[in-house]
Amino acid sequence: MSNNNSVITNPVNQNPVFLFKSALLLTKHSNNQMGPLKDSIKNLREEYDKDKLTEDNLPGNPVELFEKWLNLAFSKGVPEPIALNLATVNSQGRPSSRVVLLRGFDENGFIFYTNYKSSKGNDLAINPYAAMCFYWYDLNKQVRIEGPVSKVTDEVSDEYFNSRPRESQLGAWVSNQSEVIKSRQEFEVKLAALNSRYAESVPRPSHWGGYILKPDKMEFWQGRASRLHDRIQYIFHNNSWEISRLAP
Repeated sequence: MSNNNSVITNPVNQNPVFLFKSALLLTKHSNNQMGPLKDSIKNLREEYDKDKLTEDNLPGNPVELFEKWLNLAFSKGVPEPIALNLATVNSQGRPSSRVVLLRGFDENGFIFYTNYKSSKGNDLAINPYAAMCFYWYDLNKQVRIEGPVSKVTDEVSDEYFNSRPRESQLGAWVSNQSEVIKSRQEFEVKLAALNSRYAESVPRPSHWGGYILKPDKMEFWQGRASRLHDRIQYIFHNNSWEISRLAP
């Protein structure tokens, strides 16, 4: 693995997030409000040279490789390494995505928790398939995961809910997630009432719990120089994982 840390040690010249924020600041002082920002976006370039991904020593099960990469993300101090983009599709075939947190995984699938009546919950009730995407910028690594989604058992949801901070438990009751509300104040009044109602312990609401995505397709992406990235794909077929390399 390359030890090139220029992205970290020279943020002014290399870090695209810094450049993007700088361009955004410039727009506040420009007659052409969008000019600097647009120029910055289209001219942004960065070479990826942190690592490579070859067919040598690839595990037969992609979950093993995911665990290896996730451990690396933790060890390198990547911010929020369990954050992922979750994409679902509604009854009109319209996709939507949002960032959620991974709360468990093994060979059976990848677990996240939410309000079952939320937009994503409604999507999954109609079309029980989803796509996940992890991106660890500091490592130039990305993992895409696709497959069918189902609810975890009540026992699994209860166990996780009981491990959450009290404030988060109350939040699961207060928020009719994705619904329009009149004001923040109304929301906070409801929270205070529930805090009194559940003075000792907070039970898990029936509309809140976990989902598990069972992967049937996973792709591992490693950024490489000149946009010639490494892409290794796993597809589950006939009870085994088939491995192939994709063009960048």
